[in-house]
Amino acid sequence: MFKETRKSIEWGEETLTLETGKIARQADGCVIATLGETSVLCAVTFAKTQKPGQDFFPLTVHYGEKYYAAGKIPGGFFKREARPTEKETLTSRLIDRPIRPLFVPGFKNEVLVICTVLSHDLVNDPDMVAMIGASAALTISGAPFMGPIAACRVGFEDGDYILNPELDDMHDLRNKPEQRLDLVVAGTKDAVMMVESEAYELSEDEMLGAVKFAHDQIQPVIDLIIDFAEDCAKEPFDYQAPDYSKLSKAVKKAGDKAMRKAFKITDKQERTTAVAAARDLIKAALTEEELADTNLGSAMKGLEASILRGDVVKTGKRIDGRDTTTVRPIVSETGILPRTHGSALFTRGETQGLVVTTLGTGEDEQMIDALQGMYRSNFMLHYNFPPYSVGEVGRFGFTGRREIGHGKLAWRALQAVLPAATDFPYTIRVVSEITESNGSSSMASVCGGSLSMMDAGVPLKAPVAGVAMGLILEDSGKYAILTDILGDEDHLGDMDFKVAGTENGITSLQMDIKIGGITPEIMSEALAQAKDARLHILGEMSNALTEAGEFSAHAPRIETMKIPTDKIREVIGTGGKVIREIVEVSGAKVNIDDEGVIKIASANADQIAKAYEMINAIVAEPEEGVIYRGKVVKIVDFGAFVNFFGKRDGLVHVSQIENRRLNHPSDVLKEGQEVWVKLLGFDDRGKVRLAMKMVDQETGKETTEDKE
Repeated sequence: MFKETRKSIEWGEETLTLETGKIARQADGCVIATLGETSVLCAVTFAKTQKPGQDFFPLTVHYGEKYYAAGKIPGGFFKREARPTEKETLTSRLIDRPIRPLFVPGFKNEVLVICTVLSHDLVNDPDMVAMIGASAALTISGAPFMGPIAACRVGFEDGDYILNPELDDMHDLRNKPEQRLDLVVAGTKDAVMMVESEAYELSEDEMLGAVKFAHDQIQPVIDLIIDFAEDCAKEPFDYQAPDYSKLSKAVKKAGDKAMRKAFKITDKQERTTAVAAARDLIKAALTEEELADTNLGSAMKGLEASILRGDVVKTGKRIDGRDTTTVRPIVSETGILPRTHGSALFTRGETQGLVVTTLGTGEDEQMIDALQGMYRSNFMLHYNFPPYSVGEVGRFGFTGRREIGHGKLAWRALQAVLPAATDFPYTIRVVSEITESNGSSSMASVCGGSLSMMDAGVPLKAPVAGVAMGLILEDSGKYAILTDILGDEDHLGDMDFKVAGTENGITSLQMDIKIGGITPEIMSEALAQAKDARLHILGEMSNALTEAGEFSAHAPRIETMKIPTDKIREVIGTGGKVIREIVEVSGAKVNIDDEGVIKIASANADQIAKAYEMINAIVAEPEEGVIYRGKVVKIVDFGAFVNFFGKRDGLVHVSQIENRRLNHPSDVLKEGQEVWVKLLGFDDRGKVRLAMKMVDQETGKETTEDKE
């Protein structure tokens, strides 16, 4: 009944298996990829005809994690998987980026890739398995896909690169100084297609070495997919790329002069208006048949690309008048909002970000429910891109994939320099509002985020800056690497290469290629050019701030204390009764974690002190030889019990009350009376022994006399 194909290799320390032919047989291509005990089902379908009038490539990638894969039931009321998590959205983008450029040029049929995590061993991250499975499914589907690709994750510990480190090793790298890199690389047999990383001040050589290591390690996987496809691939889809050379000539003849004139305008808004006018001029000169051609958009883009790209490679001059290495003018400002905890306005040319930092307590930490379990994050970065930032009227709704991706890139760049939670026990939320955009707003978010946090008083290890690099690679092999690219250069160029870091090294790297890949030599040159730009931007940022400023008067103050874990229950109390009382009496916020770390937060120092005192009274141990103020709680024939330390009571024997013989403790004491006592020690059963007779009951000072 089933015609199954199954291939395996040993890859790193695990077995990688690809199988097809048994499940989802009506898809054009379906592969279950398994690494260790992590399995992902990857199904590909594509339309056999192009929708009328469609002038773009509609590729959609969905990556989904099913909770059953890790033996879990989703939280929440409905108990089923809901809208995509941040991890699912980012992984969908991760799969999309390297496969999109590898479809045959001109192919505009709809393609859908769905990757579903079926099993998760909590060791191997399913995102890499999904990328490999999606590539294999596309390769056997018959779609005009010029793959395959493969991908891997690389760690860097003690100077050694590590292939596909375990999931736990890559979690919370900020608190693992021995782990300095979380790098994902996807590529073909000959070239690198995509890079995504979180790094901890790696040098350019170390980062390039990691990329080369990754490309070498994915070669056996590419060979596996090719071997697999030879046994089970469907017949290639009969697709012939459209020949619209005649239309391109007509477009060029009608608008070459006007378009060249438009691209010489340096101001973005004026240039956009002039380009739109040139397009209208072209359309007015075309026949009705040419206007109806679905390739008109491609022909227009081809004309624009040839003008922008050719001039840069030939003359080294860009459309805004810069050479290939110059960064646009920068203005950095901080403290521009009166009531926020920290704020910065970072402007680079026609790209601008208003970035705001808010400091919170442990209650504000983000709780993340992932397949590997629930965890908390005390650093968030949210990126917003409203339509007005590019002068457009557009939809204004929920956060899109692009905003999530750009925000995560800036998050990776900045979190490498955050102080340890033990040194700065605050939850940090950074929000980047992009108010203008003409290239690299994510890197503006990095620069503005760094300044904003320093303005809020966050003691960063070092300021961070980011820059976007571009590439124009001609068929002749000539190329130009562009520093600080514009939106048009990103749109019409061959590479988007974003590098962020400190003066000492790289903290984040993201690369997307729109062609068949780039060589290590080009990447090395781009990294070196990006370093020069990064250092320049850091110098410009230093005009505003070079280190953390004064702590905001509007931010909460937080103090931490560590208690033994066996005391946690006492501080919380039955049903939270004790900790609620501490909060109500002191007025401070109190948060305690499973390790016994307590954070006390308030804008009022007296409230923090009161809460600290109340907690300390519960968890601290009384010290032998120390004098305490206490209250008589019970009188018996042989002495009096005194509450002297929190809820701790001790016995003052009748012989230890005064320096004379008493008939009964009630001769001098009564319940509720406040007294000074000295802790003599503990008896064999752990009972507390107290004394009054050597303490002056008026001053609380120890007396020198001890009369009988």
